[in-house]
Amino acid sequence: MITLSDRATQLQPSPTLAVTALFKQMLREGRDVIGFGAGEPDFDTPDGIKEAAISALRAGKTKYEPAAGSVDARNAVAKNYSQRYGCEIKPENILISCGGKHSLYLIFQAMFNPGDELLLPAPYWVSYPEQVKLAGGTTRVIRGRVENEFKITPDQLREAIGPKSRALLLNSPGNPTGTTYSPEELEELAEIAVAAGLFVISDEIYDRLLYHGQKTKSLLSCREEIRKNSIVVNGLSKAFAMTGWRVGFTVAEAPIISAMGSLQGQMTSNICSFVLAAVSDTLTNHDEDVEKMRVQFEKRGSLMHQLLSEIPEVRCPKPTGAFYAFPDISAYFGRTDSRGKTLNSAGELAESLLENAGVAVVPGEGFDAPDHVRLSFATDPDSITKGIGRIREFLLSLT
Repeated sequence: MITLSDRATQLQPSPTLAVTALFKQMLREGRDVIGFGAGEPDFDTPDGIKEAAISALRAGKTKYEPAAGSVDARNAVAKNYSQRYGCEIKPENILISCGGKHSLYLIFQAMFNPGDELLLPAPYWVSYPEQVKLAGGTTRVIRGRVENEFKITPDQLREAIGPKSRALLLNSPGNPTGTTYSPEELEELAEIAVAAGLFVISDEIYDRLLYHGQKTKSLLSCREEIRKNSIVVNGLSKAFAMTGWRVGFTVAEAPIISAMGSLQGQMTSNICSFVLAAVSDTLTNHDEDVEKMRVQFEKRGSLMHQLLSEIPEVRCPKPTGAFYAFPDISAYFGRTDSRGKTLNSAGELAESLLENAGVAVVPGEGFDAPDHVRLSFATDPDSITKGIGRIREFLLSLT
């Protein structure tokens, strides 16, 4: 008999990965399906970035690098952040890891002891609470309302802080919501957390993907006390269409980076060496490529929001960042599909939608938002129009 560890058996599977896997399986079977599940750009990585990695590979950049990342790559991230946010960031403030997800995992492992509590605004990305659990910590959810674009208020944060609270996590622009805190809102929340003795983890992976004049703020550009008590996570995956390259990085005070680097040294060592060699080129030469993709995402998000908002009884805040729409479809719970099945949850509705209409969405239960489904607009406008048309027809067919 095989006995597994408690930590392995108690983890919740990612609904995003499950939906994406089922969608790809249906495609392989030749079925007519449209996927709104994947949280990654449909654009290819810019050619110049590819060439930088290819050149490094041909030049023999195939050996071990320092566990925290090569000196050149860490210098490039430090220089880029210093220029963008007007603060002095040094290479010792940077750790390069295997994607933003790995960066977050290392943060929780380095900063949390058993019983420490993360204050987590909901809806939230599915991996946050599971990673806290792996570090022996707990999560206290602070629930944002759809009427407030899912954003928590300062009063909610004050009420949530307790004796075991260790950190506040902020994710703006947000996954799964597609909405964004203003610079003033972010700074006020960070002020409250730091004044209470907490540190703030800021997941800024979508910070370059902002729409309709929306502004946001890195905590690195806040006053010194906030900056020193902040741990910022970012990477190249979303803005540069490099999800499979697995380049994430953490920006924090040197002792935090050192502790995370020690952990990484026992886990993965450095990320792929010739990928590290492309980091400098990515951050130096490809802002124009990012802007071209951002413009297309903005148009697609507007299209998706318009079409969703035209469906009776569906409520959907307008996306202002990332590439997600997060509509409330709970008005259709309790209705019956064409096969006679009563749909009582977002999960059941998403399953029936895929089976009966060939459209893949991610149910909201995994994001702690059971009235919602997540749709990614990182796909072409024709698929958006066709897919939302199918969703509308499916919902209106329920009895």
